[in-house]
Amino acid sequence: MSPKPQSICLLRLSALGDVTHVVPVVLSLQQQLPGVRLTWVIGKLEARLLGDLPGVEFIVFDKRAGWRGYRELWRSLRGRRFDALLHMQVAARANLVSLLVRARLRVGYDRARSKDGHGLCINRRIPPARSQHVRDCLASFLQPLGLQPAAPRWEIPLSEQDRVFAQQHLAQDRRNLVISPCSSHPLRNWPVAHYAALADHAMDTHGMHVILVGSPAPFERETCAAIAAAMRNTAHNICGQDTLKQLTALLAGADLLVAPDTGPAHIASSMGTDVLGLFAASNPLRSGPYNSLHWCVNRYPEALRQFRSSRVDETRWGTKVEVAGAMELVTVADATAKLDQWVQAHSTPAV
Repeated sequence: MSPKPQSICLLRLSALGDVTHVVPVVLSLQQQLPGVRLTWVIGKLEARLLGDLPGVEFIVFDKRAGWRGYRELWRSLRGRRFDALLHMQVAARANLVSLLVRARLRVGYDRARSKDGHGLCINRRIPPARSQHVRDCLASFLQPLGLQPAAPRWEIPLSEQDRVFAQQHLAQDRRNLVISPCSSHPLRNWPVAHYAALADHAMDTHGMHVILVGSPAPFERETCAAIAAAMRNTAHNICGQDTLKQLTALLAGADLLVAPDTGPAHIASSMGTDVLGLFAASNPLRSGPYNSLHWCVNRYPEALRQFRSSRVDETRWGTKVEVAGAMELVTVADATAKLDQWVQAHSTPAV
């Protein structure tokens, strides 16, 4: 049997949700291989969230820097050799980055999930699996190393200042509902009027404190402002006013998050907060908030039938339905019913 690796390079550049799923891999490696030296090549934005994980050396790759980013990465890795590379991203850019990492064992995806020349950059593959959630897929990268798959366990470091920020915006006398309305893919987003109706229902029916969050990007600021303007009640709009760490602390302290297929949904799930996910353009069983799949509204099968004339069992796993009108299959009634179920499940029975 080959000796257990003592130095491992993890390659996962993006996106926020996916790198969140790598955290259990890091924790499991540290548990199963005490003293292992871990290096993670990660994207610039993603490093703001996870770049202080204990026991991990982070090398930040800035994709927006063009060829300069590759040169800087080459300088950082020059003269270094790892026992193993976990090549956890299927993309042409990631494949090019992987060629700068020298490693004896190069673990990558199985043939069914490889593309863009991924197979040319690896010499060992993870076990094939059908209908697998992204988290479980990434967890299986430990198996070719002779280790157990990573258990679903997360730890994201937060400072006291991050927690203080969260407490300043969370209500202490009622449930806190956070709405993160924007995905990086606009066709995964729910209509503004629908969010406003759900927020009003949460406040009118359940007395919830509603907080709107998002990045400083103009589109996200405009979306949150439009939701607030369309509501009858007053939401607490802090879109663009927090850092990723502060958002994580806020989500950790919240009772429930409402979001489409987007990074904050996975961050909330990793912090133990329930997520009411809104899905039609993508399959929540593959990319939904891992610990809250039962709280997701899933209209993906209907979207496949209407826009692809297909069924889930005859469609390639991971197929998106990112077309205009798909997310409107998720109705306000769907979301309010799921919210009502969540409140009922979390209500203390009268004595």
